[in-house]
Amino acid sequence: MEPIQPTPTKPLIPGRAITPISRQETPIDVDGLSWPSMFIAFSIGTKSRRDETDAQRGEREEKIAEAVKTILSCLGEDPEREGLLKTPSRYASALMFFTKGYEQSIKVLMRPIATDVLNEAVFEEDHEEMVIVKNVDIFSLCEHHMVPFTGKVSIGYIPNRRVVGLSKLARIAEMFARRLQVQERLTKQIASTLMEVLQPQGVAVVMEASHLCMCMRGVQIADAVIFTSQKPGSSTMTSAMLGVFRNNPKTREEFLSLIRS
Repeated sequence: MEPIQPTPTKPLIPGRAITPISRQETPIDVDGLSWPSMFIAFSIGTKSRRDETDAQRGEREEKIAEAVKTILSCLGEDPEREGLLKTPSRYASALMFFTKGYEQSIKVLMRPIATDVLNEAVFEEDHEEMVIVKNVDIFSLCEHHMVPFTGKVSIGYIPNRRVVGLSKLARIAEMFARRLQVQERLTKQIASTLMEVLQPQGVAVVMEASHLCMCMRGVQIADAVIFTSQKPGSSTMTSAMLGVFRNNPKTREEFLSLIRS
């Protein structure tokens, strides 16, 4: 059987070329619409959520609540008993909040009603020293089991005459975290987005997180911090180093030293 050839995808933004990708690749969504967002077949749901009215949002929450009732019944529970009577609606509301990153955008490229995380916070500034915001709290949902993983992320960059408001670094991290994620992709998305928006000399992102899917099931290592090695009791970090942080060992070491201090 011959392999199926990908169908060419038309650009969502006039004048912007779109190259189809395979599901195995990890595109970086600089526009912040979804992952991946620029491919219609994969991002329709997210665009509709971002642009939906209050009535449409209410309908979405009702559908989630009905699905939760079904799950409770399949677990052997009674969704009509007192303790669970309002659980479906509470869960639906909470899940929408946990994934509010799907409603936010880095750049308003599609429609003006989108939420712009940067909000005109990029400035021209003659500053070329390292800027670091460290130990930003991260709360996300593992896309494999839809249970939380939490941790901290440190973000640094060396400007090239463009800086961004410090609070925006944390907001960019939160926007990508408030989605269904894997830690490796989340780390890369934060770094690549800053590289695209600011065009700095380099960006460095280091993240440390604990995953409940590992603590509560399977391996059951309560004190483990999850990284690429996944060894019991280990602390291994995901990182993304771009520009001078990748090419210059001294610059990279300076960043790592500062976030450890």
